[in-house]
Amino acid sequence: MDTVVLYRRNEEKMSGLPMKIDVLMKKSGVPFGTSGVRGLVSDMTDRVCYAYTLGFLAFIKRTLPESPKRVAVAGDLRSSTPRILRAVRRAIEDAGMLPVDCGFIPTPALSLYGFTNAIPSIMVTGSHIPDDRNGMKFNRPDGEILKEDEELIRQQEITIPHDLFGPEGMLKPEFFPSQTVSDDGGAKRMYTDRYLKAFPDKPLAGVRIGLFEHSAVGRDVIFELLTALGAQTTSLGRSEHFLAIDTEAVRAEDIGQAKRWAAGNCAIDGMACDPANPPFDVIFSTDGDSDRPLLFDEVGRLVRGDVLGVLCARFLDADCIVTPVNSNTMLERSAWFGKRHTIRTKIGSPYVV
Repeated sequence: MDTVVLYRRNEEKMSGLPMKIDVLMKKSGVPFGTSGVRGLVSDMTDRVCYAYTLGFLAFIKRTLPESPKRVAVAGDLRSSTPRILRAVRRAIEDAGMLPVDCGFIPTPALSLYGFTNAIPSIMVTGSHIPDDRNGMKFNRPDGEILKEDEELIRQQEITIPHDLFGPEGMLKPEFFPSQTVSDDGGAKRMYTDRYLKAFPDKPLAGVRIGLFEHSAVGRDVIFELLTALGAQTTSLGRSEHFLAIDTEAVRAEDIGQAKRWAAGNCAIDGMACDPANPPFDVIFSTDGDSDRPLLFDEVGRLVRGDVLGVLCARFLDADCIVTPVNSNTMLERSAWFGKRHTIRTKIGSPYVV
């Protein structure tokens, strides 16, 4: 089936024609990945993002007994995110639903807001990949979409209105979304309240935390949250330009910077630290959409995410642990979990969930 071709070359031919999301995925270069869809910003035209959103909402309407009336949206701090969000909101309106703008917040904050209100949600983020790429994460009202959901989305057939987009596949200004409502900070409050209710007695009192903010979308709300939990929080490494921070493939320069911060911003090798600038107890950060933690100990040593997962599972006294095949084998070798159920999956949160 060749009805879907490269958009920027055959814009008029495609306008108004029905197409399956599966064909869109193959022709656009924007496929489903380990979590949602991702691709080059140059390939993620407004038309492509609009079409993916329509496909997701068609899936929602056909698989739920009662179609939700609202869809929550949010994004990260990439330069392309506001544009993509605009196309997403327009698609939501054209699907007969109301977009609820939750702003620029962590992916878990948007997910919590959607699950609590029993509405779908769409997060525009490329997570940890570079700024010349982006993506979209889709949530059902009751949880993240799974691999079987992705297959159903791929089979949805959608039709794009004839005149919405220009020759480069970008939304024409006269068709920008006009019915978006704000969540009035509700998603952010729900996110912080969840932690403050779970840990009401300021468990971080006296703990000195260096918060490596870079361009993480959750940098401000996490600073507020850590401080509210009692920590003495210091902002570190804030960037006004997007930095691709991968919490599982941490760059040598970031590890070196963490060691310098942990040593009081002085050189480490054989030099005394400045007593006026004492070391932190821990340095904390996240990836771009703030759904994966990045932790360094008091001397700047990296604590890997899969190790953090094991420590959290022990703290929670978990009965069942599900983790990808590439996670640290200390899960089994620690003998902390005895005969409790441990499951290894393929890589990607849809498999784990």
